[in-house]
Amino acid sequence: MSAPRLDQGTVDRLRRDLLTGAGHIQTGRRVIQAWELSAVERLFLADGSSIVFKAAAAPFTGEAAVLRALGELGAAVPRLHCYTKRHRTLGMLMEDLGEPLRPSTAAEAAVAAARIHALPHVTTLRTFDQAALARLPEQALAALTVLRQQARFLDAGPIKALLDKLAEGARRRADGAERPPFGLCQGEFHPTSLHVSWTGCHLVDWAKAFTGPGLLDLATWFGTRAPAEPGRLTRLIHAYVSAGGHPATAASRGGLPAAQWALGWHRVWAAWWFLTTAAAGHHGTDTDQRHCQIVLRQLLAAAHLLGITMPATTSRRSPAAGRSS
Repeated sequence: MSAPRLDQGTVDRLRRDLLTGAGHIQTGRRVIQAWELSAVERLFLADGSSIVFKAAAAPFTGEAAVLRALGELGAAVPRLHCYTKRHRTLGMLMEDLGEPLRPSTAAEAAVAAARIHALPHVTTLRTFDQAALARLPEQALAALTVLRQQARFLDAGPIKALLDKLAEGARRRADGAERPPFGLCQGEFHPTSLHVSWTGCHLVDWAKAFTGPGLLDLATWFGTRAPAEPGRLTRLIHAYVSAGGHPATAASRGGLPAAQWALGWHRVWAAWWFLTTAAAGHHGTDTDQRHCQIVLRQLLAAAHLLGITMPATTSRRSPAAGRSS
C-alpha cells in the first residue's frame, strides 16, 4: 500500500482557493515547517499583514474541526479563518501568532494544560477511556499482523512478544483511566506546541487531539526520545494541580503512581500509533526499519513502567538508535 504524501499541486490549489475565497492577495511566502504529511507557511498579504497557511494529509485532516470548536469555547488557540479539503488533504488559513519570543516553560505548560483540560468535551474526537486503553496492545498486534502480511516488519518477533505480554496485563493496568482529569487532550503537548508571544501562550498543532486521561497530555510534554523520568513528571503534575488542575491528577492508577502509569501508557499509545498508521498506509516501507526500532524501544519502556514481566528474548535486547519520537 502506498503511503499518502502531500502533493504539491494539491497544496498550491488549496492555498490559492483559500486566499481567493477570503479576498486576500499574497505578496510573499515563507516556509515555517514542512515534512511529508504536513506543511506550515507564513503568507504575506498586500495590506501589510500576514496569515498562516497549513496543509495536512491523512491522518491529520481533522484539525480544522477541533480549532473551530475550541475557538467557539474561547480557548487560547490560533484563530481559524477558513479551511477546505481536496483529495484527502486539508488546507487552513489561521491567525499568524508571529515568531515565538522564547521557548515555553514547564510552569507555562502546567497552566496551559489545566485550562485546556477544564474545557468541555469536543464530541467529534476519538475517546481513550479505560476500555480503549486496554485494547491498544491488541489493536497494535492486529496492525502488526497486517504489516507482516504485506511483507513489512518481518523482523518484529520481539515486538509481538512484548505486545502479547502487555495485552495480558492491559485491563488491570488501565484501571483508573477515567479518573479526573478526563476529557479534552491536545495529543501533541510538546514544548514546541506551546507558542509564547507578546499576546500570551497559545497551543498549536491539534491534529492528534483526543478525549482521554489528561495525564497522557502531561506525559507527552517530555517526549519519548529520552528515558522516562517519573520524578520530572511528578513535579509537573504538582505544578498542574497548583495551577488549577484537578486535585485527583496525582492519584494512583492501575496500582501504580500517577507519573509511572502515565509514562507507561503514553509509550503504549506511541507504539500503537506507529503500527496502526503504518498498517493504514500512512508511512512508506522506507520508514519500516526506523519505526521498528522506535516501536521496540517504546514497548520495552512501557513494559518496564507498567510493571509487566518482559519475555527473556526481548528484555536483553536494546533497540538500535532510532531517535525519532
